[in-house]
Amino acid sequence: MTLLIIGLLVLVLVFYGVSIYNRLVKLKNLVEEAWSGIDVQLKKRYNLIPNLIETVKGYAKHESETFEKVTQARTQAQSAQTVEGQQAAENQLGKALVNLFAVAEQYPDLKANANFLDLQEQLSIVEQDIERARRYYNGTARDKNILVESFPSNLFANAFGFTKSPFFELDNEAERTVPEVKF
Repeated sequence: MTLLIIGLLVLVLVFYGVSIYNRLVKLKNLVEEAWSGIDVQLKKRYNLIPNLIETVKGYAKHESETFEKVTQARTQAQSAQTVEGQQAAENQLGKALVNLFAVAEQYPDLKANANFLDLQEQLSIVEQDIERARRYYNGTARDKNILVESFPSNLFANAFGFTKSPFFELDNEAERTVPEVKF
């Protein structure tokens, strides 16, 4: 009788271990899929940037330093290899794009240019898609991280080499500053 109870207990533990392992594999794959979604949106963004630069160049020929910074930031972002590296590069690219749009503000004819307006709209749509993809990635990373860190699933995660996934956060300094309201 004791042998039967021990056998059933071992069987339950094996099934539990298989269940945890399968959940970890599923979440790992969801995190990779979510990162792929971010990657697709970032590539769309990178493809828009040269067109945007060329459009602005036609109006603001003496702003070459700004164009170079955007181009360098884009190149760094495209070559990033890790989530952390991508995050840092995207923050730099975001700052460079803010400067590019600041230059565009100085040229009323450019702001009215249909090509520029279309590119600006496309970039805005891609930025929204990046935000959605980032939220999905961070949600799947959160779910995986909870399972990797929670007891007793952490015992199985450690045994099979599953690790936490980093979150992907883009700093937008404009969102963090408190707006000044004057009446």
